[in-house]
Amino acid sequence: MMKKHRKYILAVPLFAAMVLAGHKLAISDDALPSGKKLDQQIDRQVQETLAEGRATFRFDTFGDEAFWGDTLKLHDAIKGASLGGVGPGVSPKTALAVGLKVDVDALPAPLVSDLKHGLVNLDDPAVTVELLRLNAVIGVTGFFDAGRNLKSIGIQCALCHTAVDNSLAPGIGRRLDGWANRDLNVGAIVNLAPDLSAVAALLEVDEATVRQVVTSWGPGKFDAELFLDGKAFRPDGKTAATLIPPAFGLAGVNLHTWTGWGSVTHWNAFVANLEMHGKGTFFDPRLNDPVQFPVAARAGFGNVRSTPDLISAKLPALHFYQLALPAPTALAGSFDAAAAARGKQVFGTKAGCATCHVPPTFTEPGWNMHTAEEIGVDDFQANRAPDRRYRTSPLKGLWTHTKGGFYHDGRFATLNDVVNHYDVQFGLGLSGQEKSDLVEYLKSI
Repeated sequence: MMKKHRKYILAVPLFAAMVLAGHKLAISDDALPSGKKLDQQIDRQVQETLAEGRATFRFDTFGDEAFWGDTLKLHDAIKGASLGGVGPGVSPKTALAVGLKVDVDALPAPLVSDLKHGLVNLDDPAVTVELLRLNAVIGVTGFFDAGRNLKSIGIQCALCHTAVDNSLAPGIGRRLDGWANRDLNVGAIVNLAPDLSAVAALLEVDEATVRQVVTSWGPGKFDAELFLDGKAFRPDGKTAATLIPPAFGLAGVNLHTWTGWGSVTHWNAFVANLEMHGKGTFFDPRLNDPVQFPVAARAGFGNVRSTPDLISAKLPALHFYQLALPAPTALAGSFDAAAAARGKQVFGTKAGCATCHVPPTFTEPGWNMHTAEEIGVDDFQANRAPDRRYRTSPLKGLWTHTKGGFYHDGRFATLNDVVNHYDVQFGLGLSGQEKSDLVEYLKSI
C-alpha cells in the first residue's frame, strides 16, 4: 500500500513540472496568438468564409455544365435556331414566365434605363443570351467561346433558393438569398432541353415519359427523390414532387429537407452531386438499398467519386453562409399585431404548437422527426427517405413561402387549413377566434 501511495506522491511534482513547463512554453511561443490576436483571426476567418460561401451559393456550378450543357444541350434550346441552337429559343419573357429571376445589380446602367423605358425586346432570345453573358440570370451561368457564342450552361444553388425584390419589374430586382423560388418551374425548364436521353436511360423509360413527368411538377416544386426511387406519382395520381423549401433560418436546426435526410451540409453534398450533377464526392450507403432506392442503387449513387473533385472543398463555406442567412422579419402591416399577440399565447399553451415548433428555431432541438401517423398524413413521401419520417419544419419566415400551399406537397392551401387539420388531429377544441389569432401569429413569425 505504502509503495503504491509513494508512486503517486512522486508523480505529483513530476506532473506539476510538466504542466508548468508546457504552460511556460505556450506563453513564450510567439507562434501562438494572444487572446486579442486570436479574436482578430477568428473575425477575419468569419468574413472570408462568409464571402467564399456567398460566392459558392450564388455562382458555383461545381462543373455541372457537363450535364446541363454538354449532355442535355439546354443552351441550344436557349439560343434557338437563329443563334445556332434549336427551336424558337428562350426569350426573357419566357424565362421570367418559368420563374427565372434577373439580378438588377448585375445590369449596366444603360440597360436598366432601357428596361425602365420599355426599349428592350423581351421576346428576343438574343437578349436572354446577353443577360447570361452579364451573369445576371440568377442561378444560371452561361459559358461562352472566344467568339462570344453560348457553348454550355450550368446551374447553382441560387436557382431554387433565391428570389428577388421585384424592384425593377416582376422577376427583376435585388437578390433575396435563401428565399424559396416558388415561381420556378424546374420541370418546364428541364423539358426545354432537346436531349433528355441520359435521364431516360437512368430511369429506364423513354424520353416522352420523362417529359410527361417533369412537366407534371408545376411551379415551385421539384422531385429530388425521382433519381433515387423512380416514383414519379403518388398513389392518388398527383405528382410526387415537393415544394422548394427556403434555405434561410437554418442555424440550430438539425435535420434538413421535408423528410430529414441529414444535416444541411449532407444535403448540399447530395444536391451538388446527384441533383445538380456536379463533379465531386458523395457517400451515403443508405442509397445502396435496391428495394427502397432502386434507381440510386443501380447507378451507384451511394458512393460517387469524381476527379477532379469540384465540390467537397466548397462545402464548409457554403454551409457557413447558409447558416448565416437570417429568416426575414414579417413586414409591418402584413398581419394583425394584436391578434398575433393573442395567437402567440395559443401557440404556446392550448394549441401546444411550441411542443414541437420550439422557439426560437421553431423545430425540436435534437432529432426533429415524426411518423406520418403522428401528424395525421399519409406516409408516401416519408417512405421515400431513409428514416421514413417527416421533419418538424422551422416556421421562421413562413410568410415568404406561402405560395403553393403548406406541408411538403402543398396539400393545405392556407394556414387556416393547417390549423384546422391539427385542431382535428389532436382534438384541440380551438374556437374560431383562437384559430384566427393563431394564423396571424404564424404570419408574424
